[in-house]
Amino acid sequence: MYKLFKAALAVLFPFILTVLAATWYLNTYLNRELPLTEPTAVFVLAPGTGFSAMVNQLQGLGWVKQPRVLKLYGRLNPAAAEIKAGEYRFEKGATLAEMLAMMRAGDVVRHQLTLLEGWTVAQALLYLESQELLVKQALTNDSSLWEALGVDEPLATLPEGLFFPDTYDYHLNDQPSNILLRAYKRLQFVLNEEWEAREAGLPYENAYEALVMASIIEKETGVPEERAQIAGVFVRRLRMGMRLQTDPTVIYGLGDVYKGNLRGSHLRDEKNIYNTYKQQGLPPSPIALAGREAIHAALHPADGDAIFFVAKGDGTHAFSATLQEHEAAVKRYQLSQRKTNYRSAPPISEK
Repeated sequence: MYKLFKAALAVLFPFILTVLAATWYLNTYLNRELPLTEPTAVFVLAPGTGFSAMVNQLQGLGWVKQPRVLKLYGRLNPAAAEIKAGEYRFEKGATLAEMLAMMRAGDVVRHQLTLLEGWTVAQALLYLESQELLVKQALTNDSSLWEALGVDEPLATLPEGLFFPDTYDYHLNDQPSNILLRAYKRLQFVLNEEWEAREAGLPYENAYEALVMASIIEKETGVPEERAQIAGVFVRRLRMGMRLQTDPTVIYGLGDVYKGNLRGSHLRDEKNIYNTYKQQGLPPSPIALAGREAIHAALHPADGDAIFFVAKGDGTHAFSATLQEHEAAVKRYQLSQRKTNYRSAPPISEK
């Protein structure tokens, strides 16, 4: 028995030593620092790239030596070779093991973009199309957009105003539709949350009508403290049966016809369904992306008796309760003191 044990040990001992030596070598190999020449380095793994091809790519960069060792490691450990495509950023001092762990986890570089309050969907689509790190995707500003996003029952047929303006993370070769879908779901969440906490007795039949109002508020002013006042004016007009008479809706309805100068003929145009100087009540859809503050203002309008307001030229407005007061404000701010830098609201970039 002893002789049998001794013989078995004589056979197994070299094998055990070999395994221990190989384990030590592999552990040392995987925990070597990547020979990066800069504080950070970016590595892009294209979709469909296998483990062996990835090792060849690393060898070409000079990041690994003895590539056969790494390939053998991948064959012996299939789970370790399940890497994900994407863009990876490695810091100086990172090891080969840490790099492989990031690739297995799909810990890719996250980029950011921002959809701004006051943008139309058309502007948002142009912005997404200009992002070089996103894949090119044919998206149109009409009802077909919902099919591209995989939305079966949208809040409305027209996509205008149904995306929440916010900053969104994305990765290299992400799809614009993925970002828009997240913005749509975010809008649903914010709108529903604000709608549930709305004040009683508002002249809206549903949350969508409140969103329409919020988009008008968003375009009328970028001054935070004025949003509730603007909302108060429009809500009182709706309750009184007065037309909203707001320029941004007319401009939206004009589309490409508008060249920066709103004319009297535009205000008299009864064919423009967004012309709130001629059409009663709210326009048929939002006219822009509205942020939470504008949605909140639409559902929590300020008390008061003002039913008119006029831009002062510095981005703020003068509010009036009577037509006489309003005409005096118009004379003061728009007829007598109009300046070359006059503006009715802060530009989107200042918001």
